[in-house]
Amino acid sequence: MKDILGIMKQAKEMQSKMAEMQEGLALVEASGTSGGGMVTVTLSGKGDLKGVSIDPSLITDGEGEMIEDLIIAAHSDAKSKVETIMAEKTKELTAGLPIPPGMKLPF
Repeated sequence: MKDILGIMKQAKEMQSKMAEMQEGLALVEASGTSGGGMVTVTLSGKGDLKGVSIDPSLITDGEGEMIEDLIIAAHSDAKSKVETIMAEKTKELTAGLPIPPGMKLPF
């Protein structure tokens, strides 16, 4: 029984740390640029798109759709990277806990 109580205590502490980490991520913003700074995309730490800036000299007749597609692809790539970082941080937080493989966190 002591082991179960210890595990529950560790899980509760980990849950608290994850909540703190998620709150902190909501406050973080990161900008990515391409084209020598002519396109800027700003994401929140949670991966939400916060802003897009495109230098007007890039936009010529017929190119708008291509630029939109490139922005969407860049956002998708950036969000994937944020998710990978979060998975690594979660793994660090859960190190040492007897959590079954494949269990999704946070609870």
